[in-house]
Amino acid sequence: MYLLTLAITALGLAPMPPADQTIQRYESHEFVLGSGPARQEFAYRLLKPEHLEPGKKYPVVLYLHGAGERGTDNRLQLLYLPELMASDAYRARYPCFLIAPQCPPGEKWVDVNWSDKQSSPAGELNPQGRAVIGMLDEVEQKYPVDRQREYLTGLSMGGYGTWALATMFPERFAAVVPICGGGDEQLAARLKGVPIWAIHGADDPAVPVERSRKMIEAIRSAGGHPRYTEYPGVGHNSWTPAYTDPEGVVPWMFQQVNRRR
Repeated sequence: MYLLTLAITALGLAPMPPADQTIQRYESHEFVLGSGPARQEFAYRLLKPEHLEPGKKYPVVLYLHGAGERGTDNRLQLLYLPELMASDAYRARYPCFLIAPQCPPGEKWVDVNWSDKQSSPAGELNPQGRAVIGMLDEVEQKYPVDRQREYLTGLSMGGYGTWALATMFPERFAAVVPICGGGDEQLAARLKGVPIWAIHGADDPAVPVERSRKMIEAIRSAGGHPRYTEYPGVGHNSWTPAYTDPEGVVPWMFQQVNRRR
């Protein structure tokens, strides 16, 4: 099912729903932001380690989906990385908590223009961004999370959200993997000590590849050492080779430990 979904996405067709088994392995949760007339409810899914060993703490992955997975069903965001991480092989290899929020229709993780070749300041976190951090705090408080192994990744719209949250909370994440997104180069110096591996397709028609190139260049100019992979001949769907490479971003991410927190 996972490979079939990837093939359909690569052909530019509408994404298929995630497999029933994937949905069943993720708990359905709701995060409440504010109260009274300002109250907002945000849906998210949570994958837990298959076996929680007493006294052991586990990594947590915060995953931000792309624009095509926005909605209200609290299911569609489980495509791609969440579906992969819910497979038997990956659950055995990488026991972790995975948080998969769903962005409401018409909203964004961060309020920037995706097609601009030049960055623009994202400003303060919007409600979606605040809710995402609140979900991470909630999971961290309720479950045995290893606070030195909190990972952040996202694709497309979620790639923008990943860059934004990383620059706003640079001390929090052990590793950051933004895929086909862009950030604010003026804030790149904040990321010089953060393990980063960015991914982009060289022929991306949706998010200009310059957005990743400029962020990487700005971090390096500030003294950082981010990793960057640019796939020649690949369009917008650079997350398929990124997440499925057995020697790529997933195993690298789980090797990172945060000594800055």
